[in-house]
Amino acid sequence: MDDVDRELLKLLQQDATTPYTALGKSVGLSAGAAHDRVRKLRERGVIRRTTIEIDPDAVGRGVLAFVMVDANAWMGDPSTRDALARIAEIEEAHIVAGAASVLVKVRTASTEELQQALRRIFGVDGVTGTDAIVVLETFFERPTHISPHPI
Repeated sequence: MDDVDRELLKLLQQDATTPYTALGKSVGLSAGAAHDRVRKLRERGVIRRTTIEIDPDAVGRGVLAFVMVDANAWMGDPSTRDALARIAEIEEAHIVAGAASVLVKVRTASTEELQQALRRIFGVDGVTGTDAIVVLETFFERPTHISPHPI
């Protein structure tokens, strides 16, 4: 991946609907060459998917919580991953090092719905406890940073 690829990624993160003509012009390539670069980034798995960003408040998912999940067994098995993935309110799940075994990001419409989601998390085999941190305000969220040069 070179600086042109990194610039294309930054531009696509800002607006994934940018036409290849505009992308190419921004990085000094033709539309066809920009399209080819983006296609190769997809094929290599650098671009995992193209999606939109939704305002959680606008769709009734204004309550955000990060939940540390305690367990008495390894939580990285497919059965655990599948069980957590079936809980629709969980947006992300991460195996972590530290006091907890898993960290999940949960969005709900209300604290009552958060409590229901916590009950379902607690019902997953191996889970022995949860510790939820409810977000009061988000200062900012940003996509993965694309550095100008490899580290």
